[in-house]
Amino acid sequence: MDLAAPPSSRLALYLDLIRWNRPAGWLLLLWPTLAALWLAAGGFPGWHLLAVFTLGTILMRSAGCCVNDVADREFDRHVKRTAQRPVTRGALSVREALAVGAVLALLAFGLVLTTNAATIAWSFAALAVALIYPYAKRHVAMPQAVLGVAFSFGIPMAFAAVRGEVPLLAWGLLLGNLFWVLAYDTEYAMVDRDDDLRIGIQTSAITLGRFDVVGVMAFYAVHLLSWGWMGLSQGLGAVYLAGLAVAGGQAVWHFGLIRARSRDGCFRAFRANHWLGFAVFAGVALSYAV
Repeated sequence: MDLAAPPSSRLALYLDLIRWNRPAGWLLLLWPTLAALWLAAGGFPGWHLLAVFTLGTILMRSAGCCVNDVADREFDRHVKRTAQRPVTRGALSVREALAVGAVLALLAFGLVLTTNAATIAWSFAALAVALIYPYAKRHVAMPQAVLGVAFSFGIPMAFAAVRGEVPLLAWGLLLGNLFWVLAYDTEYAMVDRDDDLRIGIQTSAITLGRFDVVGVMAFYAVHLLSWGWMGLSQGLGAVYLAGLAVAGGQAVWHFGLIRARSRDGCFRAFRANHWLGFAVFAGVALSYAV
């Protein structure tokens, strides 16, 4: 690693480390978090909470990338898609990557400190789950379930920030959202299945085997049906159902992309998932707006 590299080169490496040019990752976290904010507040939650959770989501996803790349650097060398990540190829040291991640996490925590005691307390649980995930694939047959909890933890935190407590509804939404994460991260795992089998990593795509496509579609169905039921229980109506219908149409489109199990098709489906999440969020927000 060239420590004497010009600042512009190091900045480019840091941006690559946190996937700055690939916003789909933080959008996958953002839409269910914002939907939870609207549901918790019964409408627009205010500019302060909107800014805290939007910026916090971006910062924590970026910090998570730093930890993930450090944890997976030995595996990533053997995967076509990840072999050129900065830590994996030695352009950034482990210490430097962790330092960047720590700074980003501290900035996110600074935002949390502007909320309330309940949100601050739950932020520690969210951090713990985020740190556990990169190591889950070594020991858990479907590590995507652990990722599902990590990527859904903005939901109870949103309720805590608005109401000062986390009701049963928030945990139900988290569970339903976990199935969406299982759907899109299984699509992601299908891209790397050959490499993962060779190096011994466990993923949902490997665990499901020939039922991977069926599993993905079942995960989408559970997510949309559960969120539909919980949204209706909160008084959301036709506009919300229209948003879910748009999301469901996208899930059907994804079936066409992944059924042949090609790398390109599965990766395209994964990258498009943030639009499915946006459709659900739009249904929530517009329901309250009208």
